[in-house]
Amino acid sequence: MNELKLQELNFPENYQFRFKQDQNSVYIFCNTRKKWLILTPEEWVRQNLVQFLIQEKKYSQSAINTEVVVTVNGMKKRADVIVYKKEKPFLIVECKSPSVTVSQETFDQIARYNLQIGADYLMVTNGLSHYYCQMDIENEKYIFLSDIPCKE
Repeated sequence: MNELKLQELNFPENYQFRFKQDQNSVYIFCNTRKKWLILTPEEWVRQNLVQFLIQEKKYSQSAINTEVVVTVNGMKKRADVIVYKKEKPFLIVECKSPSVTVSQETFDQIARYNLQIGADYLMVTNGLSHYYCQMDIENEKYIFLSDIPCKE
């Protein structure tokens, strides 16, 4: 395979991934979905995020689901990553390509998903900037945090 140039992201270490290439595309193996996926910039962020959750935050791979179908206003959408704790959604993550600036629109998107999911924590990342918040359901707002909790 030709030397693969991947954008450096803002995660604590360089994680190990499996790649393959055909004439037209480069693929990355997704351990949560157990299949090869086309390596897009957003997928690169998602795969690094999953490794961050496993290796740094100590969540088990079995507690992490990617590309989860969520119905919002009658339309099927996909939540990038959901971490479950005792079978309840604990954390929902929205991943964007590094070229996409995280905006209020991004938070609105994940908040809409979370109305259906009911996770305690939200994270938005483009691989370079990470934003974390805890849901305050009673007061209908989110509280920004400096990090997300590790698995207890």
